[in-house]
Formats: sequence, C-alpha cells, structure tokens
Amino acid sequence: MNKAITMTYNNLVDRITRILVQARNNVVRQINRTQVLTYWEIGYEIVEFEQKGKPRAEYGKNLIKKLSNDMSKKFGKGFSEINIRNMRRLYLEFPIQQTLSVKSENQQTLYAKFEPMLSWSHYCELLRVEEYLARSFYEQESIQNNWSVRELKRQINSMLFERIALSKDVKTVMKMAEKGQIIEKPEDAIKDPYILEFLNLREETVYTESQLEQSIIDKLQYFLLELGKGFSFVARQKRITIANRHYHIDLVFYNRILKCFVLIDLKIGELDHSDIGQMNFYLNYFKDNEKIEGENDPVGLILCAKKDDIFAKYVLGGLSNKIFASKYKLALPSEQELRSKLKSTPLALSKSGNKLKSE
Repeated sequence: MNKAITMTYNNLVDRITRILVQARNNVVRQINRTQVLTYWEIGYEIVEFEQKGKPRAEYGKNLIKKLSNDMSKKFGKGFSEINIRNMRRLYLEFPIQQTLSVKSENQQTLYAKFEPMLSWSHYCELLRVEEYLARSFYEQESIQNNWSVRELKRQINSMLFERIALSKDVKTVMKMAEKGQIIEKPEDAIKDPYILEFLNLREETVYTESQLEQSIIDKLQYFLLELGKGFSFVARQKRITIANRHYHIDLVFYNRILKCFVLIDLKIGELDHSDIGQMNFYLNYFKDNEKIEGENDPVGLILCAKKDDIFAKYVLGGLSNKIFASKYKLALPSEQELRSKLKSTPLALSKSGNKLKSE
C-alpha cells in the first residue's frame, strides 16, 4: 500500500472513529438524562403522595423505608433508602423551567419540565450542598467545565464557591451562582487561599520550594483544576537573561480568557517585600519581551505559606503591574473552617431552598 493510499485510508479510519466516539458519547448522555429525569419524576410522585394527608399519616416516616424494600424486590439495585431520599430531594431542590400537561387513559398528570445536564452521580453530590447559591454555582461550573464526579466532589470539599465569594459583593455572588464563575479581569481569576491537598505534602513536614514545584508538576492536571478556568501550562523555571545574568521564574501559565501570561512564584515561607520586587521585575521583562500584539499585560501571583494581610495591602498597593499574593494550604478545610467561612461571605444571607432573584 503506497503512502498516498495509506494516508487516505488512515483519514477514513479517523473519521469513522470520530463518528463512533461521538455516537457513544451521545448514548451515554441520553442514558444519563433519562435516568435523572426518571428519578426526578419518582421524587415528584413521592411528594405528591405525601401531601395527600391520609396516606402521609398512615405511612409517616416509614414511607421511604417501605418504598425501598418494595422497589428493591421489583427492580433490584438502585432503590436504597438514601437513593430514594435523593430522588425526593432532587424534585424539591432543583428549579422548574416549564409545566407540561400529560394525558393518560384515566387521569391528567402534571409534570414539571426539568432539563438535567449532568449524571445522577453529579446530582447526588450537588444535593449534599445545602445552600442554594453554592449548589447552583457548582452545577453551572460542572456543566461548563465538564467536571467529573470526582472533580466536583473535590471542588465542593475545598470550598471553591466560598473562597471565590469572600472578595465579592452580594450582587456578584448572586450572578456567580446563576452563571458560574465569571472572569472579566485578573482579580476574578484569583483565589485566596489555594488548596493543594492533592500534592500529598504534610504541613508539618519540611520541604523546599523545589520540592513544592516538582510536586505541582507531577500533579499538573489537579493544579490546573485548582487554578480555574482558562489556564494552560507554558513553562517551569523559565529562564530570562539580562546583562549576562540569568533569572528563573518558577511557573508560567497562560489564561486564554484574560489573554495574558500568569507568572507564579512559590514561597514556602512568609510573604516579604523582596518577593514583590522580584515579581515586578519578571512582569516588566515579560511585557517588553514576551507579550505580543492583542495580548494583555502579564499578571503575577505569589503563592506563599504565610501572609500578613495588612502587610500585603501596603506592599502591593500602588504598583502599575498586577501582582497578587495568596496563601496556599496543603489540606482540605476542616468543618470548623467551613462554618467560619460561611459566616463571613454573602452566602450567609441565603438559606437552603432560596431562589435566585433577578437583578
């Protein structure tokens, strides 16, 4: 088989492969959608039954348990008490877009139109989030970024919504919950703190900045997830040379939404004014030598183990370049930290079950 024929045949194989992969993905999406819609309708039937008065009094708290036993006998797996409770909650917690009238032989049943965009496993994780604004945010982010269930669970556990909401006003948080994270300027892409539990480095152990950097490179996919939307990796230990002197930038990324380079400097100690001067130097070099037409000015991010907020405010103030300093943590937040964060964000203004108000 000559080269031209081989290339043509290989193209045919590639096209057929794409068709099959797309078809299989469509089948999986359709199965997921049907499963979630089915469970939502089961939740609707349970709630309707409970609200009839006499049946509710008759079955009381044992309704879910009885349903679990009976449905498991008929259909096998999938009808544990926890799963049935989630079906009920799915109907109660997720918004209705439109009401349709469906006629059967004996009666007219009203079904609310619910358009699931995620798998049942995703919705089970979302139902763990009690606050409506946070749950809505994680739902939108899962859809937009195609998060796996594992990634969604990790973002919930790392308090992504709370960390982003800390520096936002109520109106911005409401919009964020409705549409997901909106990145229009560098400040929108920065978190404080960054949670790096996936590095498996214990906070009490001694490690160097080189070891921290290597751990990030080894877990780059997870680090990109923590950085957020639009980030792609460019280089590590990026060398720049001025007056025959060599300098190295720890990590260089590019954000396609912001259209700019993001330089990251790693510090295992406390933020110092010399760190700011060094980053400012790097940014000036990138503006003159790496930035091209159509791109925005580069942004600097100093990740440090410790940071005094008052010191950071003064040392970062008045700079022409965009430089941010954020702490990093090597462990997921504790329940106590979670409760503390919840009280200090606009999220505290909302309660479970609240609906978003249009601005």
